[in-house]
Amino acid sequence: MGTAARTRMTPEERRRQLVGIGLRKFVERPVQDLSLDEVAEAAGVSRGLLFHYFPTKTEYHRAVVAAAGRRVRRNVTPDDGAVGEAAVRQVVERFLAQVERRRAWYLALVRGQTELSRAASGDPLGTVTWFVAELVCRELVLGDDALPAAHGWVAYLEDRALQWSALEPAEREAGRDALVDHCVRALTHLTADHS
Repeated sequence: MGTAARTRMTPEERRRQLVGIGLRKFVERPVQDLSLDEVAEAAGVSRGLLFHYFPTKTEYHRAVVAAAGRRVRRNVTPDDGAVGEAAVRQVVERFLAQVERRRAWYLALVRGQTELSRAASGDPLGTVTWFVAELVCRELVLGDDALPAAHGWVAYLEDRALQWSALEPAEREAGRDALVDHCVRALTHLTADHS
């Protein structure tokens, strides 16, 4: 029984590999419970080398949650050229699709962002919720004063998406368009005073 050959990677490739392993594992357990020994073993490196790339366990957890957040942001961003309500509609449709496709993974992301945000004195910046709130404010050409209302709307959208994604597939499909319409109208009403 021989040992597996190690693949030499650039520092950036190794960092991406370690974060990718964390992304796959953190659906199974909260990000704070990710075993760095397991991650190092899966990567075929020592724990010490992992700490070379991420000096603390918290920094590794932040990198995993940030990568997960970037993935969601990339998946929900509207097409270039989509503006106003059409762009918001795309955001809602894509958000629902993201949660539907990866419900457990999304819940793990939300838990991870919440825990890491608390650990960092409650700083909400960088979370998916704030990103989507800023995105819809920009698309609807709303001022900064609309951001708290838009943030509340994203929390509502998230709750609706999680409830909807738990339905049977036929029920989800039958209610998809009505839910999208409802969520777009809810944002329009909620931010009407900020246009």
